[in-house]
Amino acid sequence: MAIELEQLLEEARAEATRLGHDFVGTEHILLALASSGDAGVEQAFGAAGLAAETVRRGLEQALRPGPHKGEGLERPLRSGARKVVDAVGSAPGDVPAALLTQLGRERRGPVAQVLGKSGGEKKPAPQEKELSIPNPRQPRQEKRGREGGRGERGDRPQRQPEPPRPEVRPATPPRQLPPRRNFRLRPVYLLFVAVPLSWVLVQMHAAPLAVFIAACLAVLPLAALMGEATEHLAHRTGPALGGLLNATFGNAAELIIAIVALQAGLVGLVKASITGSILGNLLLILGLSFIAGGMKRPVFKFNRATAGMSAAMLMLAVIGLVMPALFHSIHPELAFEGRALRLSEIVAIVLGLTYLASLWFSLRSHKALFVSEEHPVDGPVWGLWPSLGVLALATVGVAVESEILVHATQAVTDTLGLTPTFLGLIVIPIIGNAAEHASAVVLAGKGQTDVALQIALGSSTQVALFVAPVLVGVGLLVGQRMDLVFTPFEVLAVALSTLVVAIITLDGESHWFEGMQLLAVYGMIAAAAMVI
Repeated sequence: MAIELEQLLEEARAEATRLGHDFVGTEHILLALASSGDAGVEQAFGAAGLAAETVRRGLEQALRPGPHKGEGLERPLRSGARKVVDAVGSAPGDVPAALLTQLGRERRGPVAQVLGKSGGEKKPAPQEKELSIPNPRQPRQEKRGREGGRGERGDRPQRQPEPPRPEVRPATPPRQLPPRRNFRLRPVYLLFVAVPLSWVLVQMHAAPLAVFIAACLAVLPLAALMGEATEHLAHRTGPALGGLLNATFGNAAELIIAIVALQAGLVGLVKASITGSILGNLLLILGLSFIAGGMKRPVFKFNRATAGMSAAMLMLAVIGLVMPALFHSIHPELAFEGRALRLSEIVAIVLGLTYLASLWFSLRSHKALFVSEEHPVDGPVWGLWPSLGVLALATVGVAVESEILVHATQAVTDTLGLTPTFLGLIVIPIIGNAAEHASAVVLAGKGQTDVALQIALGSSTQVALFVAPVLVGVGLLVGQRMDLVFTPFEVLAVALSTLVVAIITLDGESHWFEGMQLLAVYGMIAAAAMVI
């Protein structure tokens, strides 16, 4: 009976467990294939010009043992291994041969290294008796020579010709590439021209709409620069502290805009921006990511543990949003006594503590459950102090542009006839998270669906459990009554969106049409916010 793909994946997880790795990569799949001992597998290796035992020994030498020895860990497939499995699963035919074909396309890493060294072994040397296979089409003259008769050439059997040895050529020196710049010019950075333009428009007392548009465009490159500086800091500080930095500064631009608006007394706009950020990440960004990821593959898969935890945390956030609003609707007479505000402060403390516990869970105690393909830093990594300096300057720039944007908000709503609810639910969240959202969609289009899912769901969770409690605390400091009593429309929109996303993501796979469904829900909510 031919070996099945599911059986090979189980053996690959067993190899990853034995080696102490908290993921399953292409190297573990190849190791399981080479160690299976199946006749069909041996035949597939021979047809590919490889020796299974040689491949196995090479992988054992190349792979280093890891620290994760837990048997109960759910070791997820990395994106490279997931691509191989999807390609083999959708292609009918011999599973071992299809796996070797897909694994042979690796260009780097242990698999490429070992397969490159194992090439040319289709005809093993005669002393490797366990790998020698008799050839039924052998010429008769050679057979008579092995039978030992006293023929024309004496008593000894005719000597077999040695197989030709592969020609050893000197290694070709790598092609010299031009030196990479420390700063990569992304297209969004072309919008930096809007920063001085917004200042000039303010000094000229230009139309509020022009000032508002210029400030919105200026926030985009500054937020992108903050995100890039945070990535370089995370690369310098290691995975645990790096994950904390990404979680803390992921919504920094939007948080700064909300703080400035709160100081200006626009509490309703701030509340709408909180729910709008959650809705934008859950529906708009996740929907666009699913569409981008499904353009090249009919079905793509992602880490179910990440999706399950994010769905549970978002449901907790919905409960935190519902409780103050429910209390206010049942006892409106107590709102003047400040009890709704005190309840909001207690809820904010509970949400903040839960957020800290979730960071410990995902970055420390159970980080093996959330292993996925990393998002590498392009080009050389910035130094510590340059990264901190860029982050500080970008933060100051976002604060200045937020001040300009907020002061023009009231005039813009009057001029265009937009409601503050629409401005907070739709416009401001898109501006504050545009750079991060674009990264998620681009990564999903490249096949890194896990990273896109982490950005979308993780950002939603961070807004609900971190940004909202911080704004409640800032309201106490600046003397603004910032509570968590959201409107019934906002609470229902977040609750229904969370339910839809949970239903779509909990099976661990999706396709482009589910992305269209999420965009449809977002469009209906935006239309309702426009007419409220």
